[in-house]
Amino acid sequence: MDPNAPPGKETRGSPSMWSRALLLGLLLVGLALLASSDTFQSLLRRVLDAAAPVISAHPFWGAVLFVLLSALSAMLAFFSSALLLPVALDAWGKSVCALLLWAGWMLGGACAYGIARAWGRPILRRLTSPRLLAHYEERISRHASFGLVLLFQLAVPSEIPGYVLGLARYGLRRYLLVLALAELPYAVGTVYLGASFLEQRITVLLGLGAAGILFGVAAFHLLRKRLGP
Repeated sequence: MDPNAPPGKETRGSPSMWSRALLLGLLLVGLALLASSDTFQSLLRRVLDAAAPVISAHPFWGAVLFVLLSALSAMLAFFSSALLLPVALDAWGKSVCALLLWAGWMLGGACAYGIARAWGRPILRRLTSPRLLAHYEERISRHASFGLVLLFQLAVPSEIPGYVLGLARYGLRRYLLVLALAELPYAVGTVYLGASFLEQRITVLLGLGAAGILFGVAAFHLLRKRLGP
């Protein structure tokens, strides 16, 4: 969830803040429709029932796999671990699932930072948008304040900050603290969103989803004001 992209007029070819919010809103409505469908829920329950014995037989490796896939979703724009969330919730419950998801996103962010710091731009062209990278690299330096970097991590897609801050050689300990603070609310929100989907609590699903979208829009608006045109 990865739950906010910069305006198109700033980086050509990228969706605007409002068009992304609209897309997320449509996805939220689609989730609500699926959650309210007894046919879909029945199919999902069969998948969960089939996955349960496998995870019960290999609980450690199942958790490791979920963390690694979550880490990949924090590093690659085209990859998401969202499809595994119902399985993880069914296997481990909300608290453990949120912890594993947070750990995975922390690992992914740290790996993105390390890749950018060790190998630089050539390899990043294959992992993320060069235009987004250049756009933020011009505005976020190693001397950026803690508050600005935290806002940056909250406001933009999760695969961007690690690469930008690694290139900028921002302090590792400060970055890990920023990462931990920023990803925790998103991990908890994502897990409760997934739980409300499984439990067919449509009102809670729509409320949490709308709150997440508004939070992302507000964070990006504040970031844009801080960074200037």
